[in-house]
Amino acid sequence: MSAAAHAGQERRRGRREEALMEARTWLGTPYRHQGCRKQVGSDCLGLLRGVFRELYGIEPEDPGSYGRSWALRGGPDRLMAAAGRHLLPLAMAEAGPGDVVLFRWRAQSPATHCAILDEDGRLIHAYEGAAVVSSPMPNAWRRRIAGAFRFPE
Repeated sequence: MSAAAHAGQERRRGRREEALMEARTWLGTPYRHQGCRKQVGSDCLGLLRGVFRELYGIEPEDPGSYGRSWALRGGPDRLMAAAGRHLLPLAMAEAGPGDVVLFRWRAQSPATHCAILDEDGRLIHAYEGAAVVSSPMPNAWRRRIAGAFRFPE
């Protein structure tokens, strides 16, 4: 491996570790629809926005107001489009702790949930009705992965 390739690999590993460590500081944050404040309240998008804000000092964009059932009737894949604008797409086989995964619950429907991969096959995500948690990712969830992304350097 060339020195430049090795340096790039180290930077990627560093950013992923930073993202994972920051996501873990959100554990226990109460679930709050449209929230994005650590230890105050957050939904899944708020968790992702908060980690991005910590890594880069800014939020990627203002998502605007969204209802709990914003994607049930189909429409544009807003979450996937935003991830494509601000994160680096990658194959799920390449994804590891600190990377982002999006989920769609029905084929041909927009992605409606996001999480940050934790170690040991777990997800850090905002669990509706509870809090930001690290939970196992069962096969039922794995089958619904819509995309995987990495935070940019």
